Amino acid sequence: MKPITFAGLRYFGAFICFIPFIFQRKYITEVKQLKSHQIKKLIWLGLLFYTFTQGTQFMGLSLLPAVTVSLMLNFTPLIVAIMGIFLIAENLTAIQWMGVIIFFAGILIYFIPISAVGNSSLGLIIMSVGVIANSGSAVVARDINRSSKISPLVVTFISMGAGSTLLIITGFTIEGFPVISLTTFFFLIWLFIVNTAFAFTIWNFTLRTLTAVESSIINSVMLIQIAVLAYLFLGEEISFQKGSGMIIAAIGIILVQINRKKYLKAAVQ
Repeated sequence: MKPITFAGLRYFGAFICFIPFIFQRKYITEVKQLKSHQIKKLIWLGLLFYTFTQGTQFMGLSLLPAVTVSLMLNFTPLIVAIMGIFLIAENLTAIQWMGVIIFFAGILIYFIPISAVGNSSLGLIIMSVGVIANSGSAVVARDINRSSKISPLVVTFISMGAGSTLLIITGFTIEGFPVISLTTFFFLIWLFIVNTAFAFTIWNFTLRTLTAVESSIINSVMLIQIAVLAYLFLGEEISFQKGSGMIIAAIGIILVQINRKKYLKAAVQ
């Protein structure tokens, strides 16, 4: 299945899964009460996070080695940290900045030598757009969710609906309609419900309390999880270099979660 079409099917299918829940009275009332600026922001989140981020990621994987895509995506926390300062006034503490730097150092150690950047200039351009969109979506999502005025389910439903609709139309227009086998269909059902609809609703819920950087860098734990799971189930070895990089990155991730202001406030109370 073509990359854009697959991404479109995944997210549009997940959007459809929300329909039985969104028609509950409390959610219908909430949607009706949304202000125009809130709806615009939710649509903007959908375009950034689903149309551009997911679309470019799947396209990038079709043009570049997976290691290159993974390396580029791990730039996200650093870009989010900078965007967060200027766009939503979320400043990092000194410890958190240290954590971001340590995390980035661990990622570089993990991927060195960085020889798999590929020869596709188009792929690198597409992934650069994707990383910026991914970073921007983290900041916009945090801005929407931190006020707790819109429920996570409604945030996910509207943003995913807007972004996935454009994504699936683009996929069908450029790549045509896919042929889906029975096995693929069941895999898609799992992706629709668990990996997408449920997972992204939880993500929006956590952004009520986590800052954009804290959330973004937690997502990067996936690199460590994949390496460990590949070792346990596929027998793929973890070299000393990769293991060291993972440990250093993990230390950075932990440091980013240490927000002195929160702890000081709790101690005073």
